[in-house]
Amino acid sequence: MKVGITEIAGRAGVSEATVSRVINRRQGVAERTRDAVERAMAELGYERAVQGQLVAVFTEHVSNPFFTDVAERIESALAPHGLKTVLCPVFPGGVQERDYISAIIDKGIAAVVFLSASNTLDDADTEVYEILRTRRIPYVGVNGEFADGVPVPVFSTDDRLAAELAVEHLHRLGHRAIGMVSGPTGNRPADQRVRGFVDAMARHGLTDAERLVIRQSYTVEGGQAAAGTLLGLGATAIVAASDFMALGVIRGVRRLGRSVPEEVSVVGYDGTLITEFTDPPLTTVRQPTERLAHGVSRSLLDLVGGREVPAGELLFDPELVVRSTTGPAPTT
Repeated sequence: MKVGITEIAGRAGVSEATVSRVINRRQGVAERTRDAVERAMAELGYERAVQGQLVAVFTEHVSNPFFTDVAERIESALAPHGLKTVLCPVFPGGVQERDYISAIIDKGIAAVVFLSASNTLDDADTEVYEILRTRRIPYVGVNGEFADGVPVPVFSTDDRLAAELAVEHLHRLGHRAIGMVSGPTGNRPADQRVRGFVDAMARHGLTDAERLVIRQSYTVEGGQAAAGTLLGLGATAIVAASDFMALGVIRGVRRLGRSVPEEVSVVGYDGTLITEFTDPPLTTVRQPTERLAHGVSRSLLDLVGGREVPAGELLFDPELVVRSTTGPAPTT
């Protein structure tokens, strides 16, 4: 027998109008009533239709090809199932996430993806997560678990391993004075990369690695500023926490009269297509874009369909791509 609103209303002991509001995740329903309707839907085997509903993708770095690539792949995977993605540029830790949710939550929103947004911050405002949970709107994270500690699906590149791959590569080339430029303190991916870097250096007996770690913004300018400091500390190789930062490092090295890779080697992170065409082509640690997007999309479809999905952070291995910005350590 096909389950409809009438059957759900009868099982939950509420009006059909109330069931409609719960199904469409609208306001004006008490939490206890919403729980009763959701329970009745589960008992009767009712699944929400997803035709025409929205998936909001929150991200700060819309100018970074990695994030646009992930967002486009998610959109391509969800479109055949009637889900439409909306890209929402936000500043992590700001009020934009809450404002976006408030603006579109009654427009048929089905789910939210936090693509390196507030889920990357240790001290993020948890209000937006509470709103989503109250309205039974599922959400997932990419590259960062959530500050409120509520277990939800998160799909992340193994940032510690990424830093280790870069250090191992440079160490094999003879570099010992290896520096790192990472993102701000309190940014979880940045913190993980620093831990991976320090641990990898320690395994090679280089116990003072933390003095060669510079925290900066994830920009070309941040990388350029860090380059001068790290060269002043004697670094012959620099690991950057993004490809944009790595390009800034190269600019900073050159403006100080040094050459890449003859005098200073540079490794980036993200591995977007553009790194093949930089001058010189950038050695980088590539994030598994396709696998991340596939994991997010499959999880969203299950969640929107009312099916259970394993919670917690799932780590994906990155890949070292060796090109022309790394070479043997200078002999003098």
